Amino acid sequence: MKNITYDFIAIGVGPFNLGLACLTQPIENLNGVFFDKNESFNWHPGMLLQDTTLQIPFLADLVTLADPTSPFSFLNYSKEQGKMYSFYIRENFLLLRNEYNQYCQWAIKKLPNVFFSTEVIQIDYNESDALYSVTTKCTKTNDIKTYNTKKLILGTGTSPHVPKSCEILKEKAIHSSAYIQNKEELQKQKSITVLGSGQSAAEVFNDLLQEIDVYEYQLNWITRSPRFFPMDYSKLTLEMTSPEYVDYFYNLPENKREELLKEQKILYKGINKDLIGNIFDTIYSKKVIKEIDVNLRTNSECIKSNYNKETGNFELELHQIEQDKKYRHTTEALVLATGYNYKLPEFLNGIKNRIKWDKKERFATHRNYSIDVNANEIFVQNAELHTHGFVTPDLGMACYRNSYIIKELTGKEYYSIEKQIAFQQFGVEKEEVISSEVFELIL
Repeated sequence: MKNITYDFIAIGVGPFNLGLACLTQPIENLNGVFFDKNESFNWHPGMLLQDTTLQIPFLADLVTLADPTSPFSFLNYSKEQGKMYSFYIRENFLLLRNEYNQYCQWAIKKLPNVFFSTEVIQIDYNESDALYSVTTKCTKTNDIKTYNTKKLILGTGTSPHVPKSCEILKEKAIHSSAYIQNKEELQKQKSITVLGSGQSAAEVFNDLLQEIDVYEYQLNWITRSPRFFPMDYSKLTLEMTSPEYVDYFYNLPENKREELLKEQKILYKGINKDLIGNIFDTIYSKKVIKEIDVNLRTNSECIKSNYNKETGNFELELHQIEQDKKYRHTTEALVLATGYNYKLPEFLNGIKNRIKWDKKERFATHRNYSIDVNANEIFVQNAELHTHGFVTPDLGMACYRNSYIIKELTGKEYYSIEKQIAFQQFGVEKEEVISSEVFELIL
């Protein structure tokens, strides 16, 4: 590999870049390689609970929405595993998260150009050759290698987010991303508090709820949201996960995009409606048999925290937003289901001048998902929320984005890119716009 000049090097192997690897595999004369610093693929291992599912149908796998005939489809995986009829009889379009993880691992075994235990430590740009130089380190042997490439695709993913009010608890509290590994220890405590409002918070709370009467701990769920919002999964709302809406959102003024993202959180950070129902029903049925200590608090923002070494308790200072009152909450165990944030990779330091930045020092991502000054060399996966909207982390739009990136890599539309799939219109066409003067005359 050392003396080859690649057409592209992709960094990070999560579902998005893995989908790209599957879709580029059959393309002749397109030479790419994928690096990931982890030892193997394991998608959110700390949240691989037995019954949890993805929130999107199986058609949103690694390839199907771009190429339904691909051998990397979930249906082909099911057939090869001898599970096709079981999946058919199950009559549930939502994949179990464990099942999706195993499907991705199956796909990786079929790809010769995906390498793990390979950390990218530096990237430079060679002006004379117009090539990027990618330096890697093997995490097992510490061997250093350098590769040349024409283009880059960044898919390094997001990192667990700890809010400022809880930063002091980093070494003591458990982030939901490490829940399973710490579940046994958590259940030894007399009181457990889940802090957060989204799907992960609900899944952790629900899982701990199942055995609350066995271990007899107090279980608390605290969120700053005004209620436990269900994800809006209605069909006309789903049309917003479309190329048309991405175009519409992308062309709005930056301040309007920022406003919309705050309003649209329940479109991608809400809780599965069935899970909300299961939580309520479980509490109800358990209370019929035996009283359990369960507390759910909304409108409560954590503004300060502390870990008391003498008592071994977490002490949270909370603000009840609507009442504008502060109160204290004490708990022996704390799970921070506070989401994930994109962290700028250090290996980009050597090519910062080749990247286009916005006023907030974020990627000024072009419509074609590139971030470089020439708009055709460096592409991003799941780092364009502020420019392309709430569909950015959606697995259902991964094939669309990858098809777009592949078009930029090859110079042609190898996979058909849908431009119009929604029944509704999101904006006003140019020919429909009238000036204020004309509007006054009409009135």
